[in-house]
Amino acid sequence: MKTIRNVIRKAAGCFILVLLILPGSIQAQSTRDLKINEILVLNDSNYVDDYGQHSAWIEIFNSAYNTVDIGGSYLTNDPLNPTKYFIPKGDPITQIAPRNYLVFFADNVPTRGILHLNFTLEETDYVAIYEGNGKKIIDAVKYGPQKPDVSYGRLTDGNHEWGFLEKTTPMANNFTGTVESAGEKFVEMDPYGVGMAVIAMSVVFAALILLYIVFKNTKRIYSINLKRMFCRECKKEPLEESLPGIEISGEVNAAIAMAIHLYISELHDHEEAILTIKKVSRTYSPWSSKIYGLRNHPR
Repeated sequence: MKTIRNVIRKAAGCFILVLLILPGSIQAQSTRDLKINEILVLNDSNYVDDYGQHSAWIEIFNSAYNTVDIGGSYLTNDPLNPTKYFIPKGDPITQIAPRNYLVFFADNVPTRGILHLNFTLEETDYVAIYEGNGKKIIDAVKYGPQKPDVSYGRLTDGNHEWGFLEKTTPMANNFTGTVESAGEKFVEMDPYGVGMAVIAMSVVFAALILLYIVFKNTKRIYSINLKRMFCRECKKEPLEESLPGIEISGEVNAAIAMAIHLYISELHDHEEAILTIKKVSRTYSPWSSKIYGLRNHPR
């Protein structure tokens, strides 16, 4: 029983530890998960802003699976001035949904709103995001000569490989080709299903082996605990020691020993529910005899 209790306690402790660590790991998905995903420097006839202007733009991608607020961070195009544009806090527009995007317009007209920066992308060949302390870089990209209306970005969202994209994709996935599902890729690798059959059989046998190990260990633990229980019972004090001041006579011990012997040897009687009534020799009862009655009638 102690072994089972220890296992349960350890499992409960691990569960509590996970609950304590999980919120911290969720909070760890913060601005560090933001990526500069795509930029368009020369916007002649491409994506327009909310004022109908063709401005250069920067797309930020949230690679985390929880909402991240970019508010309080800095955007800059100058490595010597990391705090060039401060992104205000507390605005719902700066909340980037999981695996989603936010576009900033580098038009050097910050009076148009939060998403309009105080610099352009033609001034330098550098863009970076800094944390709220203005010292740590979240992400940065250095780009060379650009093409009109052709964006420069990560070939797949959040990936490390950069290049000119076939299509500009602000607020959308950078990869615009055909995406093969995992099933389609597996069919190409295993057209006859041999690999699938091997994998399925391996899973079945692994599950059977796991069940065998679990049941075997469970039986072993139960046997060990049962033996320990009997050992504890054997080590208990005798009846005379456990009941101080009470003396048991020899007749009582003999009667107990005989009862145990008869029970073990199965020599005890099997009584049946049959009653036998025998007729006595006297046909009258002395209690109803006339001799004990009244000799004289009362007047």
